[in-house]
Amino acid sequence: MSLAGKRALITGASGALGAAIAERLARDGAIVLLHANSRPEAVEQLAAAIAAAGGQAECHVFDLQSDEASRAACERMLAGGPVQVIVNNAGVHDDAVLPGMSAAQWHKVIDVSLNGFFRVTQPLLLPMLRTRWGRILNISSVASLTGNRGQVNYAAAKGALNSATKALSLEVAARGVTVNAIAPGIIASPMADGVFDKAMIDQLVPVKRAGRPEEVAALAGFLASDEAAYITGQIISINGGMI
Repeated sequence: MSLAGKRALITGASGALGAAIAERLARDGAIVLLHANSRPEAVEQLAAAIAAAGGQAECHVFDLQSDEASRAACERMLAGGPVQVIVNNAGVHDDAVLPGMSAAQWHKVIDVSLNGFFRVTQPLLLPMLRTRWGRILNISSVASLTGNRGQVNYAAAKGALNSATKALSLEVAARGVTVNAIAPGIIASPMADGVFDKAMIDQLVPVKRAGRPEEVAALAGFLASDEAAYITGQIISINGGMI
C-alpha cells in the first residue's frame, strides 16, 4: 500500500495515536508532516525516529486554536507541494458534567477538535483536489456514537466531525478524494491508562483489553491507500466490540 511521494499531515502527532499513525504512513512511503503545539520536542523525537527508520518527516509546530497561525502553517506546508493526506487527529479532553462545565471547557474542546479540522482542511483542500487524489481521515471517538457522561463537549465535537465527514465526502468524491472518520474506543495511551483500570476495561470491552495505537494506525494506513478508494463518507469503529 504505497504512499510514495505523498505528503501527509498528521495533527496532534505528539500523542500516542498520532505518532503511531505517522509512523505507519511514513513506513508506507509518505512524507509525513508532524503537527504539535504544546510538546514540540515530542514530534522532533518522532521525526528523528522516522528518519532513522528510512522515512521522511517534517515538524510543523503551531496552535490549531489560532486562525492566523494555522493558515500560515498551511502556507508553509504547501510550499513543499500539495498535501494529499490529512489526518485530523488533534483533540483534547476537558471533562465535567454539563451543570458544572465552564464556558472555557466547552469552547476549548470544540475549538481544537472541530474548528481545528476546518483550520487545516479548508486551506489544504483545493491544492489536494487539483491533484485528483486525496485522503482525509478524521479521528473521532466511540463517545460520538454512544455518548459518555462528563463528555458532552467532547461528544459534541466528535459528533460534529462525523457529520462534517459525511458532508465533505459528497463534495469531493468526484475528484478522487475520500473522507472517512475513525472512531476508536479505549486505546492504550498515557491518558487512557490513567482513567481505565483492568477491571473497568474487562467490564466495558468485550475483547477484554484496550486497543493498541498500532491497530488504529493500521486502519488509517488502509484507508489512506489506493485499495480503499471506494470507501468514503464512513464512520468506522475500532473498539473491541463495545458497540
